[in-house]
Amino acid sequence: MKPGGGRMKGAAFEREVAGLLFDELGIKFKREIEQYRQSDLGDLVPCDGTFPFTIECKRYADGYLAKDAWWDQACAAAHAANLIPSLIYRFDRRPIVCRVPIAAFIAMSGGKDDYGWQYTADVTFAAYCMIAREMISA
Repeated sequence: MKPGGGRMKGAAFEREVAGLLFDELGIKFKREIEQYRQSDLGDLVPCDGTFPFTIECKRYADGYLAKDAWWDQACAAAHAANLIPSLIYRFDRRPIVCRVPIAAFIAMSGGKDDYGWQYTADVTFAAYCMIAREMISA
């Protein structure tokens, strides 16, 4: 891989996810450029309106499960922003997967979660957008 190739691949994936989120939710997102200088920032932030999640994006060639460090990074950004963490990742030749805490399902249903973010579920991108839509409209 060329020097900086991983960062370029990651940035391209962030732009792709921002476009997909706009298509699904009608919310524009921008890349958080300060993430390279300051820790505990998500990769994408909404340009308008509210969004219940911080978004951490990861794009890798090989693998099938997210690394624990990726989720830890998403949680750190969510704590800093006082939002719910989400991790959106994809490996080559595989669909996008979104990890959210079980707390998101409870919040989507109007309940209160006291279990924290250690319990998670990996869902499809369409399911992630449905959860976000329900949380936004609640």
